[in-house]
Amino acid sequence: MSVNTLLIGLDGATYTVLNELMQQGIMPFLQSFLAEGVRADLRTVIPPLTPPAWTSLMTGRRPGQHGVFDFFQLDPESRHLRFFTSHDIHGDTIFSLASQNGLRATALNFPSMFPAPKLSGYVVPGWIPWKQLRLACWPEGLFDSLKNLPGFNQRELAMDIKLEERTTEGCASPAEYGPWIELHTRREHNWFDIFRQLTLQDPSALTAVLFDGVDKLQHLCWRFIRPQDARPLQEDWEHQVRNLCLEYFRRLDGILQQMCAMMGPETTVILTSDHGFGPTRTAFHVNSWLERQGYLSWSEAASTWDTQGALLGVSQVARHTWMLDWNKTLAFAATPTSSGIYIVVNRDGNSPGVPAVEYGAFRRRLITELLDARDPRTGERIVEKVWTREEVFSGAYSDTAPDLTLTLFDGGAVSILPSQDLVSVRPDVAGQHRPLGIFAARGPNLCRGAQVGELSILDVAPMIAYTLGLAVPREMTGRVPEEIYASGTFRARPVRHAADEAPVAASSNESAATTRMSAEDEEVVLERLRELGYIE
Repeated sequence: MSVNTLLIGLDGATYTVLNELMQQGIMPFLQSFLAEGVRADLRTVIPPLTPPAWTSLMTGRRPGQHGVFDFFQLDPESRHLRFFTSHDIHGDTIFSLASQNGLRATALNFPSMFPAPKLSGYVVPGWIPWKQLRLACWPEGLFDSLKNLPGFNQRELAMDIKLEERTTEGCASPAEYGPWIELHTRREHNWFDIFRQLTLQDPSALTAVLFDGVDKLQHLCWRFIRPQDARPLQEDWEHQVRNLCLEYFRRLDGILQQMCAMMGPETTVILTSDHGFGPTRTAFHVNSWLERQGYLSWSEAASTWDTQGALLGVSQVARHTWMLDWNKTLAFAATPTSSGIYIVVNRDGNSPGVPAVEYGAFRRRLITELLDARDPRTGERIVEKVWTREEVFSGAYSDTAPDLTLTLFDGGAVSILPSQDLVSVRPDVAGQHRPLGIFAARGPNLCRGAQVGELSILDVAPMIAYTLGLAVPREMTGRVPEEIYASGTFRARPVRHAADEAPVAASSNESAATTRMSAEDEEVVLERLRELGYIE
């Protein structure tokens, strides 16, 4: 079996960066790929965040329809936070859909794939602690065959939360930048080696590989990648860091070239990102703002809370909810990643929180006050847009989503940590997610050298289903984008739609919430929580 469709994910990729790199001759293969295929901006979900975005791309569903909203899942009743897993995905991914229809599928480094669905193919999930990678791979024995690859490094391939924290919280010294960038460069080569091994020995009809170093570098090193958005680079170490960033993209371009060279002319190759990127200079301490408005109270334990100089609180998420006084708190931000606010609702008339009958009025008042919030130093508005749960998370699983989701004026992030300042100014420009990512494709029946404006991230799964010759499930809210195909393609092979899908619990993708995890899977989840500092 040859590879029919190759999906290459570039986490956080944006044409704002890639266009310049192509013009500078750093990514010549990507430039030729775009010239030979079709390109578009790709609008992502709200908020533009990795787990809901990649899950929407893989399922063709909005977050309220698939149930993933953040890296963490919050139980509104217990307020317990846990790391999300594939069991939180309601409905089939494009990988399970292919497998159900007799096609082999391989998924490498995608964040929504643990516990691994038992596909006819291979799964090496992303966002797995390195100690648990063996247990996370599918099928059994896959890890043992991969560990013999030259240069295979289990620790570098998988997640190390202490290293990941630098992505958003920064490096302690200039000396940390170089090794951190080189680590991600080696990591992309590790994922390519795994792709090459599996494709040459046992190819799948649908193969997907996610390279996430793009996101990591743009978060931490935006000012080095796009110095025009920041102060000029002056010191030698700053120029060295920029050169390492450019070398990363040069190596990535070489990997893309090798991957495409392995594919025959009948393979459809799709390049996508989960969101875009742009510069940011500030962080909004939303919980401190809620405290000043009288909607949040810290517990006595918070006075001894050591945040270790963190800005956003990524490594403090699990401890954070212990630091709130739940008898007095009416609204809170649970994580810095979702930019979301939860309202504590008193549904039984005897519990703390906003009485259920007052929920609508309280939420409207909160929205008005957020939109009126000003940066004390500049007098400028902080919040550009406040989205309600119904506006962005409509669907059967919206009840666990934040009540409100914020978009800040400079595209910045929220902090969950207490602070004397409502708005913290970063010492240097950093990178933060934006709504427009990238889409590009090359292959049979696709337009050549075309730019087609804007597609939705929800369109990718229906397109892949069509490319694989499968009927498109009606539950996919995206569409097969006709504008990217050559004239006459759909007359020759019309889009077919599948009948209504079976109930999720009966789905064979084994990623439904009702499926029980094995003892080994539960140990991996526990290890993830240990890595995140949630349990000892």
